[in-house]
Order: sequence, then C-alpha cells, then structure tokens
Amino acid sequence: MAELLERTEPQDKIWNKSFTSIFIANMLMFMGQQMMNTLVAKYANTLGAAPVMIGVVTSSFAYTALIFKIFSAPAIDTFNKKYILVGAMIVMAMSYAGYSISTTIPVLMVSRLLQGAGQAFSATCCLALATDALPQSKLGMGISIFSLAQVICQSIGPSIGLFLARSIGYHYTFVIGSCTMLVAAIFAFNIKNNYIKTGKKYQIRLSNIIAKEAILPATLMFLLCMAYYNITTYLVIYADAVNAGEHIGLFFTVYALTLLVTRPMIGKLGDKYGLVKVFIPAFFAFAMAFMLISVANSTWMFLLAAFISAFGYGACQPAVQTLCMKRVPKEKRGAGSSTNYIGQDLGNLVGPVIAGSVVQALGYSAMWRVMILPVVVAFIIVLVFRKQIQAA
Repeated sequence: MAELLERTEPQDKIWNKSFTSIFIANMLMFMGQQMMNTLVAKYANTLGAAPVMIGVVTSSFAYTALIFKIFSAPAIDTFNKKYILVGAMIVMAMSYAGYSISTTIPVLMVSRLLQGAGQAFSATCCLALATDALPQSKLGMGISIFSLAQVICQSIGPSIGLFLARSIGYHYTFVIGSCTMLVAAIFAFNIKNNYIKTGKKYQIRLSNIIAKEAILPATLMFLLCMAYYNITTYLVIYADAVNAGEHIGLFFTVYALTLLVTRPMIGKLGDKYGLVKVFIPAFFAFAMAFMLISVANSTWMFLLAAFISAFGYGACQPAVQTLCMKRVPKEKRGAGSSTNYIGQDLGNLVGPVIAGSVVQALGYSAMWRVMILPVVVAFIIVLVFRKQIQAA
C-alpha cells in the first residue's frame, strides 16, 4: 500500500524557509506556555491549595496529554501536520481563557486538562515538522537551535507573566496568554510544507503511538522531567518562603540566556563527539543545581543555580530529543516524537505529585535533594546503554 508522505524539502542549510516558519510558530506557542505555567501553581496557592494539591493541579495536564497521545501520533504520521498544529494551538488558547474564569480548584483543573489535550498534538507536531525540515547531517545542531525557541520564551515568559499578574491581576494575564496562543496559530497556518495524500488510512495501533526504537531516550526524558518540572511547579513558592521571591523571575531569565550560548554549542559537540560525552557532565551539573537550590536563601544563589542548570537539563533535553529522532526511521517520526513526549508527560505527571508529598513530610529543602535521585538513575542508564547511544 502506498503511504501518505509529508515533507518540507530540507536543504543543506538549517535556516531554510520551512524551518524558519516552524521556529517562529513554536516560539510563540512556548511564550504562551511559559507565561501560563509559571502562574498556575502560584494561582492555585492563592486559591488555598495545599502543596500536594498544587502538584496535582500543575501536573494534571499530563493526564489528557497522555490519553490524547493515542490519537495524536497516528494523526501526525497520516494527516497534514500543519493543520493539526493549528487546531492544537486553538485548543490551548481555549484552556488559557478557561484559567481566566477559574475561581475554584476544580475549574482550574478542568482548564489544565484541556491544555493537556492540545499539548498532546502541539509539541509532538512541532518536533516532527522541524525534523522534516532539517538536513540529516545537521540534525543534532538543528534540533538544539529549534529548542532555542523555548529558551527565548523561558528568558522572558515567566518574568512577563509574574509582572503582569502583579500589575493587572491573574484574570487579564491569562487572557493575554490566550491571545498569544491564537497569534501562534496564525503563524502555524502560514507554515509552508508539501503534503501528498496517497491513501494511507488512519489507524490507532500501538506501533503508531510508541516507537520501540525511542523507548530508551523516552525513559531518560521521563526521569529528567520528573526532576525538572518541580522547578516550574514549586520554585516561585519556595523562593517566597525563604524571602527571595521578589526577583525570582530572573531565575528563568538567567537560565534561558545561558542556554542561548550553550545549546548550539552542545548540539555541535553532540554531532561531533557523540551524545554520551554530552550526557555525563550534563547530569552532574543538573544534580548540582538542585543541591544548590535546596540551600538557597538569597537571589544570587538562585541565579547561580539557574546558570548551572543551563548546563544540566538545558543540555540534556535537546540531546535526548536528538537521540530519539536519530533512532527512528523517517516514516515513524510522528511515533518517535510521540514516544519522547510520553516520557516527558509521565515525568511531568509523577514528579510534582511525589515532590508535593515530600514537601508536606520533610519540607522544601529535602524535596530538592530527593529529586536528584531520578537524575542519578538516568546517569546509570546512560552508562549501561552507552554503546547503543553512541551508535545512534
């Protein structure tokens, strides 16, 4: 049977027209996400939620993200990715509008679940579109550059969100986030990609959702996100508790500005020397950042942790995504991208709930140290499977 193909005619250079269009749409999407994600936990806290419930609310989007992965991966490998992405962005805009009218935890959670439904398609689709647009010989560096869209938004999104919430309130800030996502949808609609329909049927099968070649990198992504998402969930609240919350938005700015320098460099090193030599020092830096956060009691200590973390998780994330996309054949990039984000969603789901339980039992400082354990496990996995990783 003839297969449906969608391609963007990748050129020898990274910044071709297709890649540039996807980069801009992805950057706007992440701007909305970074503004909103930083505020959800803080807003839930103002509504009176306990630490465990804050973790449940902030991670609840992962439930629907995982459920809708059943439908998203086969759709991305079957239909026009561009239109799928536009629809997903509109759904996320609706969820942010829902935040603006939320006055109770249940309503906030429903809106968060709706966001997860959109994210099941959006991030997976963006990564697959970007991979199609890149030359194979520069895939590692290209994906690192593509991830800079997220970095740029991390540098300004949380600070903008926190500033707006203090200035005009949560309601109007959430509305602005919704409008940002609608603008992203407009740019996504203008992505130029060639789509050839040849008769392949849409089928929901396990092989269309999970690529076995991508299970190893997805496991690494699960462990890393299990630790990292607690920064998004609890850092602002923790900084307030130690009287360092006034300028905590700068944490994300320093983290992201450092990534602007390190990510292209790390992507190039990964292409030249192999991913194992990227992972090992990055895991060490990630663990050190969490240890520093656990004892931080002033702004400069948080900012130093942000700088170190940029060499940790900031290096790991694009390296894992590169490993994932290198291990799967081109016709299964939708399933490969889906597998990667299933690992991410599971980590986002499990991490904050476990961390919230540790906070209630032992306090915030102990929680940051406990969440180093997933990083240690990821380090051990890389050592055990280093030959398979190097061969990718």
